[in-house]
Amino acid sequence: MMTVEQKTPLEILKSGTVIPAHPLALDAARKLDRRHQRALSRYYLDAGAGGLAVGVHTTQFAIREAGLYEEVLSLAAETSREWSRNPVVMVAGLAGDTEQAVMEARTAIDLGYHAGLLSMAALKGQSSNDLLQHCRAVANEIPLIGFYLQPAVGGMELDVDFWSEFAAIPDVVAIKVAAFNRYRSLDVIRGVVNAKAENRIALYTGNDDHIVFDLLSPFDVERDGEIIRMRFVGGLLGHWSVWTQSAVEIFERCKKAVSEQNLSTNLLALDSRVTDCNSAFFDVANDFKGCIAGCHEILRRQGLLKGIWCLDPDESLGPGQIEQIDRVIAAYPDLNDDAFVEENLERWMA
Repeated sequence: MMTVEQKTPLEILKSGTVIPAHPLALDAARKLDRRHQRALSRYYLDAGAGGLAVGVHTTQFAIREAGLYEEVLSLAAETSREWSRNPVVMVAGLAGDTEQAVMEARTAIDLGYHAGLLSMAALKGQSSNDLLQHCRAVANEIPLIGFYLQPAVGGMELDVDFWSEFAAIPDVVAIKVAAFNRYRSLDVIRGVVNAKAENRIALYTGNDDHIVFDLLSPFDVERDGEIIRMRFVGGLLGHWSVWTQSAVEIFERCKKAVSEQNLSTNLLALDSRVTDCNSAFFDVANDFKGCIAGCHEILRRQGLLKGIWCLDPDESLGPGQIEQIDRVIAAYPDLNDDAFVEENLERWMA
């Protein structure tokens, strides 16, 4: 009997999958809670995620100053290998100046990670040429995923010329677009097409404010008299760190609808429902100040975290955020995965 050959992790990344941005589990002393951290990874894998992104914004960039970077990445990689029978795309968050980002890339490769998601927040204010030199240096160490992080949480505005040059770097395999801005998102897409990299670079939505629309929408860009059509093939999202089984189901529904060219009104309406949930989870009313703590609150209610603690004692839920979370939980009962978590929590915590 012929067996179906499994895709490699980078092939999975290219074809498109669900990649939750992995939170950090802490105890009341703000120390790493390895049991709950491992349980989170198991939850995401059993929910159907095709990858894990660790050491990224949702994991808290401050794990570096806390000396937790290698330990947290190692724990996720070990759990993935032990728990999943299928290949899993392991994405490491990379940050800091060039020396630090290169060092983190080497650490990630040594731990078995397949790609690095590069945050350039630490280089804010530098020229495009300096940013591109930084990106090329890191791409020499690990297959690179670009990251357009919205300015509200530390990112910077990057124009289409930057993305055209970035997409021309041979070892760039994907770009996560988290600009939370349609104009800036289009700049990335145009840049990929300008670089003639549309067949090499996979687009991943990080636009938590328009997840469903990004997955459903075609993006047409003219190049040399020809229309090049691009699509987001997957998502690498902090929003998908919660209610992940439901996120996988939504992703599969979007893939099927695109394949069959059958976009129902109900599916289109799902975008605003998911976005409304995100407004509560990410604390939009307070300029995203409670975005990490909001995700923690959902996981705490499900038993996947003990509390909502962040490394920074001042980082917590924003004013009125808990009421907004209560509201969307009541409004959209079909979007949670509480029953799935309740059924499996004891096994994940073992």
